[in-house]
Amino acid sequence: MSRRLLDKLPKMMEDSEFVTAWEEAREEFSIAREIIRTRVAAGMSQKELAEKIGTTQSVIARLESGGHTPSLSTLKRVAEATHSKLSIELVPADSASYPADVPVR
Repeated sequence: MSRRLLDKLPKMMEDSEFVTAWEEAREEFSIAREIIRTRVAAGMSQKELAEKIGTTQSVIARLESGGHTPSLSTLKRVAEATHSKLSIELVPADSASYPADVPVR
């Protein structure tokens, strides 16, 4: 997230419509942040990551902006290229819904 946006965010969060949209987009932004984090940790530029996964720098930029939701296949390629492990987790919306040790049937 850019510094300019971070500076404006507190004021923007006063708008209930913005807050609703922000919450709805949280997952996409979370994925984007993770792609950026793993790419940077691997010491790669967007162009280098793109070349390793067989795409273009502009596709990586769209993924990192949160403007495009990547496929599972793309996430696997990003993980492999950055020497990362892909982990997907589904959790109850209400974390008190059931204990973590509930057996799967």
